[in-house]
Amino acid sequence: MLRLEGLNTHYGSSHILQGVNLSVPAGRICAVLGRNGVGKTTTVRTIMGLVPPTSGRVLLDGKDIAGWPPHRVARAGVAYVPEGRLIFPDLSVLENIRVGERTPAKTWTVERLLTLFPSLRERAGNRGWQLSGGEQQMLAIARALVSDPRVVLLDEPSQGLAPLVVRELGTVIRKLCAEGVTILLIEQNMKLAEAVADE
Repeated sequence: MLRLEGLNTHYGSSHILQGVNLSVPAGRICAVLGRNGVGKTTTVRTIMGLVPPTSGRVLLDGKDIAGWPPHRVARAGVAYVPEGRLIFPDLSVLENIRVGERTPAKTWTVERLLTLFPSLRERAGNRGWQLSGGEQQMLAIARALVSDPRVVLLDEPSQGLAPLVVRELGTVIRKLCAEGVTILLIEQNMKLAEAVADE
């Protein structure tokens, strides 16, 4: 479903991604592990069109989307949950989720997302800044899912979360995969990656 071929990306004169090759089969969870500074986030930002590649291909179902603007990548069925969550702190939980809707969702409706994340249902009227770190992460995932993506890019979702919350996150990631969502997981947490990843 998602394949990177010889992907090169620069920040100015710094050559960050150097000939990256990666394959994420449909309906699978592929984890990319590594310490800070090795290009994990640059990889997903390049896929998403936030950073233009210097060369190489980003193939989604065989179509090269390398260099597409982010809105076009999103319309093609790719959703991005960024490192640090980046929810809107002054919007309510429901407003944050609805920001991600392009058209009324067919698969991941708001109601279905609130069932998947019961703590978000309880906090539906609360502002983003009032949520715990774990709740903010679940909200960021819900906001991505409401666009009905085929592929979700998860960048360091366990960052700053307590071990119990990380386990809950792992359960959610496996549920998404069981529902047919293809996931590229960027992580430093080896335990989470080993628990959920197929590749």
